[in-house]
Amino acid sequence: MTAVQPGSFLTLHYRLAGPDGGDVVSTFNDQPATLTVGSGQLAPAIERHLIGLEEGAEATFALAPGEAFGERNPEMMQRVSRALLAQHGDPEAEYTLGDVVEFPTPDGTGRFAGVVRELGDDWLLFDFNHPLAGQAVTFQVRLIGVL
Repeated sequence: MTAVQPGSFLTLHYRLAGPDGGDVVSTFNDQPATLTVGSGQLAPAIERHLIGLEEGAEATFALAPGEAFGERNPEMMQRVSRALLAQHGDPEAEYTLGDVVEFPTPDGTGRFAGVVRELGDDWLLFDFNHPLAGQAVTFQVRLIGVL
């Protein structure tokens, strides 16, 4: 049997559950996922748990709060002026608490998202932390193939 190592190409079913046990993502009722270990498709802490598992293995890992997606960082809470939002987006957009808004990266090659946490008259407070930052998660895996 082939064991997972850095750079391995994997075919697998996996499930990521949040602290309440509910699915964040699951491939078990759909097509399996394919990914390369070390490519950034999974959090490094999750990948560390996969290293050494053999093809055909099934495992469940409990990751401590902050282990999978880091601790919550208060500096990732940012006020953004409504004028700046209008300048870089839809000037007619209306925002509500909990909305997820995408922003371009400074170099324009990617995107990142923030969640609206507070609404002010001329600003919105966005949370740019990963939604699972600072939380315990469970990762379940069934390795179908390892190359």
